[in-house]
Amino acid sequence: MLKHDPNPLYVANPQRYHNFDYRRCGKSGVKLPPLALGLWQNFGGVDSLQNATNMLHKAFDLGITHFDLANNYGPPFGSAESTFGQVMATSLKPYRDELLISSKAGYDMWAGPYGIGGSRKYLVSSCDQSLKRTGLEYFDIFYSHCMDPETPLEETMQALDYIVRSGRALYVGISNYSPEQTSKAIAILKDLGTPLLIHQPRYNMFDRWIEDGLCDVLLKEGVGSVVFSPLAQGFLTDKYLGGIPQGSRASRSEQIYLNAEHITQEKIAKVQKLNEIAKQRGQSLAQMALAWVLNNPAVTSSIIGASKVSQIEDCVKALDNLEFSQDELSQIRKIIE
Repeated sequence: MLKHDPNPLYVANPQRYHNFDYRRCGKSGVKLPPLALGLWQNFGGVDSLQNATNMLHKAFDLGITHFDLANNYGPPFGSAESTFGQVMATSLKPYRDELLISSKAGYDMWAGPYGIGGSRKYLVSSCDQSLKRTGLEYFDIFYSHCMDPETPLEETMQALDYIVRSGRALYVGISNYSPEQTSKAIAILKDLGTPLLIHQPRYNMFDRWIEDGLCDVLLKEGVGSVVFSPLAQGFLTDKYLGGIPQGSRASRSEQIYLNAEHITQEKIAKVQKLNEIAKQRGQSLAQMALAWVLNNPAVTSSIIGASKVSQIEDCVKALDNLEFSQDELSQIRKIIE
């Protein structure tokens, strides 16, 4: 395990709440920063702990109060939560009540039939493990990371309800649920007395599935959303304007969500056209892509990933220009459809 270089002198930026407006999450009392920092990659046991610490500090200094985890983030599984726990213990602990920390369970985590899915046994056990790794007394949000077709939805929602009632989390969320599954989950949780706070779906200019029903459900029911992959795993940045660069994420065959097969000449041409609109707006392509997802009224917040501090700073600058003219939206729609 990497040794941590403690930073006992860390003091959060006193101007951290002056950068942007916080947005109400559905009909709840919770307000979210428009951007959250996700620890899916670059915070694992194979990564630099000092770099992870620097990124967490910078995000908080800029006003990002929401840090998003999951049990299997790493690699190896669990190590992103352990990294976060170390940073909490050494520098962020005094600010615990200013932070909104979430974790999830649903995908493969440990061997055997009880280490995956939506069963009460898996969700509660995983939540306990995640709390231990992070050193937290509770999560602000705990998610069912994915729908488990082999477990009754009622059991999964009852497990989330229990996690709140037992003090393990303050709120519950779901991720990667279809519009129909989301509607059913909302109804079950409402009957249990633990309303659904938030949905976490994938959403970006090239993956707009939530517009086909899910957005309507969330707006109607007063449920917030925090979307992930707003930059399409880096494709909606200037990195791919000239094709697939050597060593990029898409060039690595193990990548599931973005690889060379997904980066067609047609898509590169679309990215180039989008980049021209971004230039006219005085933004980078990444900044415009973030502003675009936040323009959707069903989207409360967007999760960003980062491998270095400067990427977080660049993403936050997107919040300087969130408004789109109807002409800009029309141009973008013609390109991406």
